[in-house]
Amino acid sequence: MEQSLIGKVRASVKRQCGSRVMIQLDRGRNKVDIQEGVIQKTYPSVFTVLIDDERQENPPQLLSFSYTDIITKDIRMKLC
Repeated sequence: MEQSLIGKVRASVKRQCGSRVMIQLDRGRNKVDIQEGVIQKTYPSVFTVLIDDERQENPPQLLSFSYTDIITKDIRMKLC
């Protein structure tokens, strides 16, 4: 995988830090999970998203994703 492509994705996510995003997670076997959250922090290899589901009684979750997850389309992100 090209380092320049990972660098572009990392820079794009860093610019969106603090923004609310909708994340579509590919769980395999045609299972898709859609969640909304806020990008909390970016690190050299991963970034974190705080999921706070107000409609259900679930506690807030801090999920981490790698930048390669976006490149390989394991997750898809869209600004809300």
